[in-house]
Amino acid sequence: MMILTQDFLPPRSLLVLPDQAASQADKAPLSKSLLLVPSAISILLTLLFQHYQKFFAYNLQAIKEDFQIWRLVCGRTICLDLKDTFCSSLLIYNFRIFERRYGSRKFSSFLLGAWMLSALFDLLLVEIAQYIFGITINSLPSGFLGPVFALFVPFYSSIPRVQVTQVLGHFSITNKTLVYILGLQLLTSGSYIWILALSGLVSGICYNSSVLKVHQILCVPTWLAKIFSWTLEPIFSSAEPTNEFRVGMGATVDIQRQQRMELLDRQIMMSQVAQVRRQRQQQGGMINWNRLFLPLRHRHNANYQDHHPSEQDIHPPTEVSEEQVARLMEMGFSRGDALEALRASNNDLNVATNFLLQH
Repeated sequence: MMILTQDFLPPRSLLVLPDQAASQADKAPLSKSLLLVPSAISILLTLLFQHYQKFFAYNLQAIKEDFQIWRLVCGRTICLDLKDTFCSSLLIYNFRIFERRYGSRKFSSFLLGAWMLSALFDLLLVEIAQYIFGITINSLPSGFLGPVFALFVPFYSSIPRVQVTQVLGHFSITNKTLVYILGLQLLTSGSYIWILALSGLVSGICYNSSVLKVHQILCVPTWLAKIFSWTLEPIFSSAEPTNEFRVGMGATVDIQRQQRMELLDRQIMMSQVAQVRRQRQQQGGMINWNRLFLPLRHRHNANYQDHHPSEQDIHPPTEVSEEQVARLMEMGFSRGDALEALRASNNDLNVATNFLLQH
């Protein structure tokens, strides 16, 4: 579950409020278009149209000497290596959560800014490598790799780290481990792909910087976002989900078992929420968050062990920080819900935000 940090907090005009997020939760048209269209073109170029691959090569020498600026567009959009296509597609699929949380316009603005900045840093890093190490680099791996690596910056800072299991009792496996492994696989797939990775990470840091204010300059205009909304959403948007949660199909039996356990946890939580909401009038119109957060009070001490806290273990609500309340209110939540969520989660802003975004 993603947490909005101060550095990556979207402006209020672009902020997706909870009621808006519910309607956009299953809409990620830009992510789906980036997942399907470049992958299809890459497969066609590899299998059927090999003689057209030269037009999609990221040839730096042709860009600098022959001023073939169009290669910055073609060479930095379509992957010519199927391994890079596969890894980048999986990463885009995992990073679609940013489009669902922030909206398509902010997500596209981040990709546009990272794409333009990474193109500049590509040329700069190539010149630095030639000046310091004497390495002449005439071409770089093709594909939409710079923005993909740039997305690791908000992924690292905005997605909380939740331990799933441990290997050999010392190495923790978290909900972010697979994404980092995919990024490492993509990083080691080519000889000079480290230049694209470094330029992507630097561009992501620059775009998220509150000092440089790059996001105020490199952004998608509203009129252009509306045009893409009219064209892409009817094609790539998913249908509204039903009330019944679908079980995902994992690649292994362990993943499928984990998905079913997560589904069961969500169903139990949703049933508790429905029951509490039916009792809102009897409780003065306020959701009793403490009933829902009882296990979460002891998550650090019990390490998710199966036990039921007694009434003596339940501490009275603590004072909450007005700064954290303001952070939650900036996300669009009411002051009452923000106060109750923070009290019930022992002032854990991550836990409170996760629950408020879910419900």
